[in-house]
Amino acid sequence: MNVSTVTGTTQNQTSAAAPQTVDYQSFLKLLVAEMKNQDPTSPMESTDYVAQLASFSQVEQSVQINDKLEQILAAASLSQASGLVGREITSSDGTVTGTVSEVKLYSDGVVATLESGQEVIVGPGVVIR
Repeated sequence: MNVSTVTGTTQNQTSAAAPQTVDYQSFLKLLVAEMKNQDPTSPMESTDYVAQLASFSQVEQSVQINDKLEQILAAASLSQASGLVGREITSSDGTVTGTVSEVKLYSDGVVATLESGQEVIVGPGVVIR
């Protein structure tokens, strides 16, 4: 019997494009399917189901806490960044100095645009007056 090989490139591309999330409905469907397909000679204990539900609940709460923390950090960064407008800034190497006209907030940091059009990455060693 000849069996051809199967590559997982299509599946990997699909899963990379659409991250999977699990919610309570998915968990309950999985739990019902698990109950339907369990071995009747040795069924799962009800405490095992409760433990699974508690574990899932903890994971979901952790995800929600992380989302809220990201929102708080973004708000704090925006608040700090808005305080730079109108102030004088000098780059960490001392080559660029000027008054900040606008601030751009990115996921990995803050970039201050000066009135001259130059941009300064706000980070360690930057002097703000």
